[in-house]
Amino acid sequence: MTDTSASTKKALHISASPLSPAPTAANASDRPKSVPLMGQTTPTADNTRPSEPETAARTETIGALVYFSSASENTARFVSSCALGERGINVYRIPLKPGAPALNVREPYVLMVPTYGGGDARKAVPMQVKRFLNNPANRAWIRGVIASGNTNFGSAYCAAGDIIAAKCHVPFLYRFELMGTREDTRKVRDGLVKFFRERAGA
Repeated sequence: MTDTSASTKKALHISASPLSPAPTAANASDRPKSVPLMGQTTPTADNTRPSEPETAARTETIGALVYFSSASENTARFVSSCALGERGINVYRIPLKPGAPALNVREPYVLMVPTYGGGDARKAVPMQVKRFLNNPANRAWIRGVIASGNTNFGSAYCAAGDIIAAKCHVPFLYRFELMGTREDTRKVRDGLVKFFRERAGA
């Protein structure tokens, strides 16, 4: 099931959805256009050399997770608890500081993002994530989104996921509150493995 409501407070199960194939020379027309995606952020220049993952897959690679975590490290701890490298999933982290080298991802990935803004949906997507997605070469490889949030935000709970899913035309796969639970960890880990394997077999 993919996400259907921004106000839904219950976590949703990850499942594969029919998506456009990964960009190749044969389907280059499927690549998103080189236009600003989020707000008024200027697209970053493309660097064709892929970045190294923060955590590399320890088995045959089936996909990747790209995530952003603030200085609180809540999202980073959640990702670490998922042990995705052991499941064949590369893990990349979007840099927190503006002066850090830009992240360049050139493989199919699911994006995990916390929701900012304190309930103001216009500020829900972190600026660092906007910069990352405004690079068309990065945006071309997104296949789904996972978001965390605070139910105190009301209708803006996990709004970053709703916004990115709508603008990038990918499914909103899962939402969880704050630092997540053990059940969230299990569902995300197992759900991502299923998602990438089903895509590979499509």
